[in-house]
Amino acid sequence: MSIQYQLERADALCKQRGVRFTPTRRNVFTLIAGFQGAVSAYDLLDKLKELEPNAKPPTVYRALDFLLTQGFIHKVESLNAFLFCEHFDEDHPMQLLICNGCGLVVELHDAAIHQAFEQQANLNGFAISSQSIEAHGQCQQCQITTQG
Repeated sequence: MSIQYQLERADALCKQRGVRFTPTRRNVFTLIAGFQGAVSAYDLLDKLKELEPNAKPPTVYRALDFLLTQGFIHKVESLNAFLFCEHFDEDHPMQLLICNGCGLVVELHDAAIHQAFEQQANLNGFAISSQSIEAHGQCQQCQITTQG
């Protein structure tokens, strides 16, 4: 899907939810949507300054908080980075595979993993308020490169 199409979907969803999709939020959304994989807030800030020269770290962090709250992006906790979510208009479980070699991040949506995790939490009397399942390793391409 094109970035423009994603932006139109996000805009419609914000109108439906009654939240403001400000120009800065739109710019950060567009920048993240254009990245392949996860991106740090400071890398986003560098790109945002090309569009908004007066942008500062709080500008980016406020926009990221909004995008997270709306489900437009995911936070990759172990990398302290952010990942665009193409499925932002639907509630879905999420697990991440992260390549230590090239930095590729693959978003999975396995309901069975999600349910098993929640079941184990319940069995242990634990109420989950937020969840991040991340696995680090090597993608197929990095495995081939390492073996070659």
